Amino acid sequence: MIGDRIEVNIAGGLDIALPRMVHIRQKFKTVKLTNVAQAVSDQFKRSEVRAKIKPGMTVAVGCGSRGIANIADCAKQVVAELKALGAKPFIFPAMGSHGGGTAEGQREVLEGYGITESFVGCPVHSQMDVVELGKVDGMPVYMDKLAAAADGVVLICRVKPHTNFRAPIESGIVKMMTIGMGKIVGATELHTNGMDTFGELLPKAAKFIMSKKNFLLGVAMVENAADETALIEIVPAKQTFEREPILQQKAKEMMARICFDEVDVLIVEKIGKNISGAGMDPNITGRNNRFIEWNMKPLVKKIVVLGLTPETHGNACGLGSADVTTMRVYKEVDIAKTYANIIASTYLDGGSIPMIMNNDEDAIRLAVKTVVRVKPQDCKIVRIRNTLKLVDIHVSEPLMAQVRANSAQFEMVGQPEPLKFDAKGLLYPMLGKMETHAHA
Repeated sequence: MIGDRIEVNIAGGLDIALPRMVHIRQKFKTVKLTNVAQAVSDQFKRSEVRAKIKPGMTVAVGCGSRGIANIADCAKQVVAELKALGAKPFIFPAMGSHGGGTAEGQREVLEGYGITESFVGCPVHSQMDVVELGKVDGMPVYMDKLAAAADGVVLICRVKPHTNFRAPIESGIVKMMTIGMGKIVGATELHTNGMDTFGELLPKAAKFIMSKKNFLLGVAMVENAADETALIEIVPAKQTFEREPILQQKAKEMMARICFDEVDVLIVEKIGKNISGAGMDPNITGRNNRFIEWNMKPLVKKIVVLGLTPETHGNACGLGSADVTTMRVYKEVDIAKTYANIIASTYLDGGSIPMIMNNDEDAIRLAVKTVVRVKPQDCKIVRIRNTLKLVDIHVSEPLMAQVRANSAQFEMVGQPEPLKFDAKGLLYPMLGKMETHAHA
């Protein structure tokens, strides 16, 4: 039984010398849109887009569970453009098993991103009923019941590398159409085939859905390395399988990373579903669920997770990829929401609980102490806020030789300082003006 505090006998204790940390800035090319609403409006001016929308038609506009930059503003403008063309839009959650797999939970997720009826200017209908459209290779294909009854469907999504498989089409329009729009029933059905099949299975299921229902278009958003909106493109249904691989490649080219090949300890301040479907993106941490072939850098020996984002509403999916966490995280986990998501994915180790320590300081010290063949003061530590915020990071002094040797990739912002903890062992906020990004 775990109470409010764990007392454990650790040989030698945790009173070890930690290396000092330095605030550095990683340099990435970060071209961004200056006006999201205008970008959406410009895309709707295209004749092939306008031809899809007929006056009086009801249009189901799907939004997902990711914390996409400017997602509410984008949704609001999409709704405005649809209404200007005479359509009758409504928003629905297209997020599979997220939000605990409940109607209220999924509405809560959307509201957390600012997607409310009053803001976007149309109704928001959240429910979990689905209809079966038929079968693909013997597999039932499901779709949100209200969306299936609408005259047309529009999906707003972020195109990015997936966290569990590699293919020309990964996370984006096709994934939201099949897994997101299928609610918890459809998501579970697809996942039981294994994510290693998704590269072929999801496009096949999407083509089947498009043959049965009037999918109008996808509003594809791509972000830069600073977690900003880099481009927005409306993709009409007929162009989906041509354009999404191109947008996927652009997303990969713009994606940020931790620019060190080897890291002893990675400190992740917060994980959450708004950050990544995996809580913390394996494309960034280099570490994935068991049984998934994954060859990504950096090579990280120990991962420490210190907190959950408020937007994840207790869904701690991905916590199992960490080695150490805190009592605070353990107490914040909503088991029902986490398990609903994890079970639908079929990768149960994503819901495992790592080693729990009483506070941030103990968690970090334990990770450092248990790195083999490395003295604590020589430990290569990287500290990030989350796997989307990778411009401004902190690194330990043993990594500074690499920083100084590569001025094209790194900029030293602060001076070496010890990790600072308060009287309760909570880590002080990261130093520096973290909201300021360097544009290369």
